[in-house]
Amino acid sequence: MAAAERELFSFLPFVSVGRARWSCTTFPECPLARRITYQNFCVTNLLMFRAESKPCRVMASVGVIDFPKDGFEAVIFDCDGTLVDSMPAHFDAWCEALADFGAGGIFKEDVFFAMGGRPTRDIVVDLNSEYGLKLDPEAIALAKRDAFLRKLSQVTLIEEVAEFARSLRGKVPLAIATGGSRMVIEKTLKMIGASDWFDEVVTADDVSEGKPAPDIFLKAAELLGVAPEKCLVIEDAPPGVIAAQAAGMQVITIPMPLVTIC
Repeated sequence: MAAAERELFSFLPFVSVGRARWSCTTFPECPLARRITYQNFCVTNLLMFRAESKPCRVMASVGVIDFPKDGFEAVIFDCDGTLVDSMPAHFDAWCEALADFGAGGIFKEDVFFAMGGRPTRDIVVDLNSEYGLKLDPEAIALAKRDAFLRKLSQVTLIEEVAEFARSLRGKVPLAIATGGSRMVIEKTLKMIGASDWFDEVVTADDVSEGKPAPDIFLKAAELLGVAPEKCLVIEDAPPGVIAAQAAGMQVITIPMPLVTIC
């Protein structure tokens, strides 16, 4: 492992179970946070785990997660970056959509990851404020959605989280609570074969305030018929973790998946 990688890893939580998502805002003291990109990180992972001279398939893994076995009556999963490894495809879709409207390059990768889970329209409003732009949130959201759907085949299950969800089917109520739109989430779940895993799916379309407001998790708990304090949330991004905690729920944080080929 290169010295630069060792230095970066020393700043990351969850090193024992995988590569955690990071950003300049999350780890401002890390001198490498402004120089090492997510894509470079993935390339390193692929090189480290290549199975040479064999047919290859891409897998997403976060390593061993100590999921609780009791103490909850329902489980609510985030989707993107938690159940499925879709964040690289979402970032590429953002880049394409913004470039189509003459705003290419304004949405930096570290900021994208720090905003994970927030509704697209809310992010466009923030970008307008930050850069003095007048982008149409609705138009950008539609362009970004279409760009992501063209990349849907790149999305894979995060195996450890998927296995936890499978193990709970028929035992406790399960829900998805996501900052994505209903159409995109339903297509994503269908593509990965998980459409029938969850009793309820709550999206940004169903609440007035998206993450980090607690609305989406409270709505999911209401639909499941379980008190918020009895719900366990599986999340990957700061806005989702904040939202779940504000809803009074237990939270397990999922680190960034390792992309491996074997």
